Amino acid sequence: MIEMRTAHTAELDDATRRAVRALMDDVFDTVSDDTFGNALGGMHTLLFDDGKLIGHASVVQRRLLHRGQVLRTGYIEGVAVRSDQRRLGHGGAMMAVLERIVRSGYQLGALGASPDGARLYSSRGWHLWRGPSSVLSPVGIRRTPESDGHIYVLPTSVPVDVSGELTCDWRPASVW
Repeated sequence: MIEMRTAHTAELDDATRRAVRALMDDVFDTVSDDTFGNALGGMHTLLFDDGKLIGHASVVQRRLLHRGQVLRTGYIEGVAVRSDQRRLGHGGAMMAVLERIVRSGYQLGALGASPDGARLYSSRGWHLWRGPSSVLSPVGIRRTPESDGHIYVLPTSVPVDVSGELTCDWRPASVW
């Protein structure tokens, strides 16, 4: 039987954190400690099948800069579904919970998508960011052209121009 739980990082016990890390390592062919850390500090959706973790996704707070405005952003991280459980609606079920959180608590939703994930996000109303992307790095604003075409946003309370520039805050591992 499939069970979904929603919890803040602070509510995850060590066994659940280890299970999330193992799932992410399996789905993404091993992630760095920094990449795993980027998925922590916010709200998680966890899918279990008979007590075994089969899916995870989280939303963490970030600050994105667009048109001179700093936007409180719910950033989606660590969306992973065990390979034998894909294409069964689990990703969409987890995203529905996180999208509710984003819409009620943030000015914008954002995420970096793989080609496989892009289909899920666009089907749920997320918009491909068509403008240039940048990061506010320790040495100033730096373009991130490798991320262009992979960033999706979910506008909530602030209108955005998806052809404009979008700058994210600095963090370890992949900035987007």
